[in-house]
Amino acid sequence: MAGCISFTATRDRCFRFTFSNAGLKSATTDLGDGTIMHCGTTSSRTRRFNVYVPDLVFFGDSHTTRPERSEAFQAQCVAALLLAHGLHTTSVVGISYGGFVAYSLAAQFPELVEKVVLCCAGVCLEDKDLDEGMFQVKTVDEAVDILLPQTPEKLRQLVQIAFAMPVKAIPTCFLNDYINVMCTENRQERKELIETLHKDRKLSNLPKITQPTLIIWGEKDLVFPMELAYRLQRHLGENARLVVIKNAGHALNVQKPKEMYKNLKSFLIDPTTPTVPKNQSNGT
Repeated sequence: MAGCISFTATRDRCFRFTFSNAGLKSATTDLGDGTIMHCGTTSSRTRRFNVYVPDLVFFGDSHTTRPERSEAFQAQCVAALLLAHGLHTTSVVGISYGGFVAYSLAAQFPELVEKVVLCCAGVCLEDKDLDEGMFQVKTVDEAVDILLPQTPEKLRQLVQIAFAMPVKAIPTCFLNDYINVMCTENRQERKELIETLHKDRKLSNLPKITQPTLIIWGEKDLVFPMELAYRLQRHLGENARLVVIKNAGHALNVQKPKEMYKNLKSFLIDPTTPTVPKNQSNGT
């Protein structure tokens, strides 16, 4: 009997082929401490940028035998990777959990990071926010069950909170396929990442980064609500600019990629990066 074709695996191969055609090359670096970091790199300047796309630890092909699970450790691994590639100054872009790592990278290695872009990254959340009803879930375990879904029902919940105007009817076979391909590997380690992210988190303990920072947020984000965007802007002060993408949820890079990348490129290309304290809204 012939094996079934995996839609998710096929889509993943198409993405890899597209990245390769765009000039992104695969590179693996052994950090020498039990940590292996994988990164997509461009062999030559791509228009205005040299692009480096690291897999965070326990995502993609990056992994470690070390016990650390904090975003601070993730940032240290990314810094070591970038230095191994000969980078001494860079701008960083992080989406969701990647934004937590980007923020920590900027805080720990200010000499390495010139500009920061944070997309739907709730770095200003506090552990008490969960108890006070800010989120769609009431406990960390409940969040883990949705963010790392193991059943079609939980994946449907994730789609509902990650997208503005989500697709209502998704065949169960597609959901099971996605879970099998994307949500089973390193689940325990990713669960520990989420738990560590939330544990004893206080805004008063969050360092204030000094780099020019662009904050991009979907106005209908239910994973990290807009209050966290405003809180982050207040925390960073005049050094930060907030852009709100209309009719977009947490997955704004999927729903509104053109608006997101337009703002991202404008911010990174601008040699002066003037501070704009008031908010901006983009999209229709």
